[in-house]
Amino acid sequence: MLALLHTSPVHVPVFDALRDEDHPGLALRHLVEEDLLARAREEGPESIAPAVATALAGAAEGAAAVLVTCSTIGGVAETCAADLGVPVLRGDRPMAAAAAAANRIVVVAALRSTLEPTLALIREEAAGRAIDLRTLLVDGAWELFEAGDRDGYLDAVAAAVDGAPATDVIVLAQASMADAADRTTTAVPVLSSPRPGLRAAALAITHGS
Repeated sequence: MLALLHTSPVHVPVFDALRDEDHPGLALRHLVEEDLLARAREEGPESIAPAVATALAGAAEGAAAVLVTCSTIGGVAETCAADLGVPVLRGDRPMAAAAAAANRIVVVAALRSTLEPTLALIREEAAGRAIDLRTLLVDGAWELFEAGDRDGYLDAVAAAVDGAPATDVIVLAQASMADAADRTTTAVPVLSSPRPGLRAAALAITHGS
């Protein structure tokens, strides 16, 4: 069984649908801790490490692995994983690895707190290779998300993507942005984290069993 730690309930049906499409039969258990993202935005991700560790411990109970779908707390989660006894995977790491193969990368986010963890992860995956890494913050998009205006949110992200500067690849830093890729007109590859993240977690369980 794979446990998923989310910071928004909107991710539950997304990952259930991906499981049904790509990994039928994979058992998922969802844990939603919205307060973790709120606190990370206010206090910084590193300051909430104890709370993340507690959430991971709860998620890991009875699970073969834990997938953390929030990019803001993903790095902190990895550092808290040593004593859990099960793998803890960042949902955005496979996406970052794919992006790091390009020379020019634009990272799009609706939350400023997501940018630095995502940039750090892409640089880590680039392993010292020189890359042109730029950011694009979608002003006002997160307010639409919080108001429950999913279409408005995705349209705002898609518009930002289509207006991005010249680049080889565009990274959607937050899992909630994934469906915006289908609303873009750009010819540039647009990467999101849910599908490759779930694929990596499913493989981790298979190889670990």
